[in-house]
Amino acid sequence: RIKDISMYSMDSHSDSEEDEGDEHKDEGQVKLKPWLDPKALANSLKKWSSDVVTALEEANFVWTNLLVCKMLRNFRSPETAWSFFCWVATQPGFTHDAYTIERMMAMLARNGQVELVDKLISKVRMEGIKLPFSTIRLIIDLYGVSKKPDAAIKVFRQDRTLCGSTSDFNLMLLYSSLLRTLTKCKRNAEALETLEEMISSGVLPDIQTFSGLMYHFALQGEIQTVQRLFSMVRQIGLEPDPYMLKLLVQAYCRCKRSVLAFRVFQEMKDLNLMPDRETKELLVRSLWREEKRKEAAAVEESSSGEEGNHDNSVLRLALKGHVWSISSRDIARVYNLYRDRVLRVTTSS
Repeated sequence: RIKDISMYSMDSHSDSEEDEGDEHKDEGQVKLKPWLDPKALANSLKKWSSDVVTALEEANFVWTNLLVCKMLRNFRSPETAWSFFCWVATQPGFTHDAYTIERMMAMLARNGQVELVDKLISKVRMEGIKLPFSTIRLIIDLYGVSKKPDAAIKVFRQDRTLCGSTSDFNLMLLYSSLLRTLTKCKRNAEALETLEEMISSGVLPDIQTFSGLMYHFALQGEIQTVQRLFSMVRQIGLEPDPYMLKLLVQAYCRCKRSVLAFRVFQEMKDLNLMPDRETKELLVRSLWREEKRKEAAAVEESSSGEEGNHDNSVLRLALKGHVWSISSRDIARVYNLYRDRVLRVTTSS
């Protein structure tokens, strides 16, 4: 509840009164303009009401698109954010742009407010506003969070034209986001149909998309689907990514198919690659649990032989949820950048 809107500004009446007695002391010093804290103000607007509207109107804020974006980013309630979004649109001199609309759409999509997102999309189409490509992709991704697969399909099929013409690469990214959302919502059959549609239309998935799909289906225990996806990787001219192989080891272990995980491990070994320590330990535990002692011993022996050799190791990825967006090439590039930087600093010192 807002008691005094001035509390969200860096200057207040009490500060001004103190400054009057120090006029000579402040001569020659730069005076800063009052500063509004958008986060504090947004957090105070827990419930929209006529009192809130009155307080905001009496404050005579100059609403800019940047300020409104910061406000929308910090609202906790989508209902309050929507009320503010609609109210600020009526304020003199303010007009929503693609970025304030994107911020509002993102919050609504994350919270499953499909009707309000559609309402905004209709407004965008009617007013001829061009949305950034990233907005369409973000909405599809966030519908996966709120478990609204049909809404994501609708945005992909009907609304992606709002960002103008789409390059083949961007279309591949949109397909990948849709596949991720469908798998999150357990629409497995639809995800596979979408993948086939994608390939038949000439849009080839990247290695990260295949990694995400294979990891998902492996965790579901759908081993035949995983093997089918694995064969598709080579059919379209891609080579299995080391990180993809590591993910398969982890997924097979977690669905209690350690023998399959061991086969993938052997393939990695033949390619002169080794997964990180955590993945090897997981594989050994899984093999012991399923009484595959010979295989477990083989993994332990190969692990001890590779100790201290980092050149052929598949780097671990601590962050979760990046299966669909990270490849071994990305990880190696970042690793090499940091390694080279450290070596330069060490050499120069």
